Amino acid sequence: MPLAPPKTEVLHGDKGYDSDKVRRQIEARGAAPNIPPKSNRRYKPGFSPALYRNRNAIERAFCRLKDFRRIATRYDKLARNFLAAVQLTATVCYWL
Repeated sequence: MPLAPPKTEVLHGDKGYDSDKVRRQIEARGAAPNIPPKSNRRYKPGFSPALYRNRNAIERAFCRLKDFRRIATRYDKLARNFLAAVQLTATVCYWL
């Protein structure tokens, strides 16, 4: 059974995701995009640097998870086994 994506109010992304299409998709799902605008954009949509600072914690968490070879190369064929491995690894990373 596929997992439903969690509900969120603000979705953080880097400049690579700064396009009108991506922003519309995020808003269609009921979240507000907090993506820094590219420098060549004529119309610069709203962006909160204070909220964007939280994205650093997310990036560090993914970096720590990818230190484990099993997670980085995805040895597990089944999604449920991979999810269990990620959850176990995340628990070990933040428990130690």
